[in-house]
Amino acid sequence: MAERGVSGGPPPAVQPGPGGRPAAGPGDAGARPRRPGRRRRAVIFTLAAAAIVAVAIWAVAGSSLLVVRTVTVTGAGTVPRAEVLRAAGIAPGTPLIRVNTAAVARRVEQITQVQSAQVGRDWPDTVVITIQQRTPALAVATDGGFALIDRFGVVVSQVASRPAGMVLFITAADPGSLRGSPAVRAAVAVLHELPPQILRQVRSVTAPSPDTVTLSLRQGVTVVWGDTSRSAAKAAELKILMRTKASSYNLSDPYTAVTGG
Repeated sequence: MAERGVSGGPPPAVQPGPGGRPAAGPGDAGARPRRPGRRRRAVIFTLAAAAIVAVAIWAVAGSSLLVVRTVTVTGAGTVPRAEVLRAAGIAPGTPLIRVNTAAVARRVEQITQVQSAQVGRDWPDTVVITIQQRTPALAVATDGGFALIDRFGVVVSQVASRPAGMVLFITAADPGSLRGSPAVRAAVAVLHELPPQILRQVRSVTAPSPDTVTLSLRQGVTVVWGDTSRSAAKAAELKILMRTKASSYNLSDPYTAVTGG
């Protein structure tokens, strides 16, 4: 019986795949199966995150949960709370996130007695307005009494008589025109540098310009201060010079102070 032999011809050629790699056959164990579960989880995660963001936006900006129910005013002092609330213009029920705090502060600062205002949110339902009041620093004589002005020259109030200890600011200008006056600021700055025992003796101050501040003390004593430079050194020098009991002191140059009388 004749034997069947194995063909001696060459093996069939393998066709290369993309990139020069052999193409995978039907039974190729190296082929990676598709994983539809991973893609499905990514889609679910994305949808869930979008839903959470949408709910958060709705809760903060659109729902009735986080709206203005209370407006707290602190530091108002003599400024009526009702006046602050009118100037603030915050409607009850406004979503807290929509309150323009900077705009509210600017409106409150339009009140004459208010020097500055800060506005903040106190979640979940409160707006807090913190006020710094203007403090009278000088008195200016008027036909009906005195106008009390702060260090910025703003008229804080009108009174019939000058408060005890309030220094008189001598000027020919109308008090209403002193707002923003550099001379007023210079005069107040000088007074703040004086030792308490000397400040108590000051009756009036003149300042035709910021560089020509002059103090009038009790018993006709005059102090020519000049500008506000080196005010601490001038104050220390004046304290020493007043031991001489002179009637005038010129401190416009603290290195060459001059006394007279």
